[in-house]
Amino acid sequence: MFAATFAALFLAELGDKTQLAVITLTGKHQSPLSVFLGATAALALVTLIGVVFGQALTTIIPEGILRKLASALFIFLGILMWLEVL
Repeated sequence: MFAATFAALFLAELGDKTQLAVITLTGKHQSPLSVFLGATAALALVTLIGVVFGQALTTIIPEGILRKLASALFIFLGILMWLEVL
C-alpha cells in the first residue's frame, strides 16, 4: 500500500500548482531549505487531515459511494477550471 500511495501521489503532484508555488518561493527568497521544510510540513498536515477525514467518512458512507462522490467532485472541479471559474 505504501508504494502504491507514493507512486500515485508522486505522479499526481508533478507539475501541479503546489510545485510551481515552491519553485516561485525558492526563487523569491533564495532559501531552499526553509521552503522545503515549510512545504513538507504543509503537505504532511494536509495529508493528515485527508487521512483523518477519509477514515471518518468511511464509517458513515460506504467506500464505493465515497469513491463515486470523489470522482464526481474531481470532474466538477475540472469543469470549473476549464471554464476558468477557478
